[in-house]
Amino acid sequence: MTAPGAESTPDALAERFAAVRRFTASLAEPLETEDYVVQSMPDASPVKWHLAHTTWFFETFVLERFVPGYRRHREAYATLFNSYYEAVGPRHPRAERGLLTRPTVREVYDYRRVVDDAVTTLLSRGSVLSPELLATIELGLQHEQQHQELILTDILHALSRNPLGPAYARRPSIATSKAATTPSRGWHPHEGGVFEVGHAGSGFAFDNEGPRHRVYVDPFSISGARVSAGDFAEFVEDGGYRRPELWLSDGFATVRAEGWTAPLYWERRDGAWWSFSHYGWSPIERDAPVSHVSYYEADAFARWAGARLPSEFEWEIVARERPHDGQFVEDALLVPVARAEAEEGLFGATWTWTCSPYTEYPGFAPVAGALGEYNGKFMVNQIVLRGGSCFSPRRHLRATYRNFFPPSARWQMSGIRLARAR
Repeated sequence: MTAPGAESTPDALAERFAAVRRFTASLAEPLETEDYVVQSMPDASPVKWHLAHTTWFFETFVLERFVPGYRRHREAYATLFNSYYEAVGPRHPRAERGLLTRPTVREVYDYRRVVDDAVTTLLSRGSVLSPELLATIELGLQHEQQHQELILTDILHALSRNPLGPAYARRPSIATSKAATTPSRGWHPHEGGVFEVGHAGSGFAFDNEGPRHRVYVDPFSISGARVSAGDFAEFVEDGGYRRPELWLSDGFATVRAEGWTAPLYWERRDGAWWSFSHYGWSPIERDAPVSHVSYYEADAFARWAGARLPSEFEWEIVARERPHDGQFVEDALLVPVARAEAEEGLFGATWTWTCSPYTEYPGFAPVAGALGEYNGKFMVNQIVLRGGSCFSPRRHLRATYRNFFPPSARWQMSGIRLARAR
């Protein structure tokens, strides 16, 4: 992690801490108690676990480290809610988080309240707090905001597995102009050259966003719009999932092994494509960006379309030149994907798969201690995604942010933007 910057004074952090923690809890408000516990697949975690794990993070890395004599709320929680930090101690198996009927939901909220009170008391000490402590709290807030996005994607997968098709929320009525929902289909050329990429300056960034370094990029063009659901339906209807010449070998093996015939959450009904969202089942919005596709599917579609996926540096270079206009709320916002942004923008709506493997930048070194496990140890067998989604907190929508998932992952709000050589 980098220094939090001038905005992360104790008073500002205390205000943000309360807001972030409150917003996380608000994401669970539409749920019934039974919804909190379900784990629909090993990659997704129960909402109750997210609520507890983000609390465990502050207890473990802030209170235990910076408050002399602090005693854990419950000793067993140190194991139950540790995610992947080997240096901190043992962990409950990830695939068995849904078996944790205890502690109860009420007890997890009690845990959040106790830790919230302790962190708030700590921040009230003001000027005596060290920069290291403030930076760790800032990291904890950014970490919790990542889990806000995961709460939305994980509960979507869980609800999608229920034959009743329950909706997480009621679809809002949002008036939009045609310009906001009609993609710009043109290509934007770029001359390429030598560029500096990676985080620079003040403000928070995760450790994997640096060090800043130079890269050479050949001339390229990038699409002005994401691939739409209608575009992807044409790929499906052209036999895209049955044509091995379009796929990487591992991708086509995954298609056959998993029985993929369309994006996750798509279903054929009476000759039309329907999709499941937080609002339940509805016909696909053909002009909306396609979402919940894997890297394998994105790559195959690009080949079918006579294009390719952008590299993460191509995307970053263009994103720096065309930053988002700030028309996003502070926290994650659940909105119809088609209306999440004007399609000319590179941020929001869906994450963009790149063709870049997730590896370290030249000179990268993880921070010392357990927090060094945050990003660095995952730099293998993952692909970089850029740009955020309509579930992403506004603070995470920056040109250098590097998300990463395995190439087969589909439950995240991941989509496609095309590129090609010039």
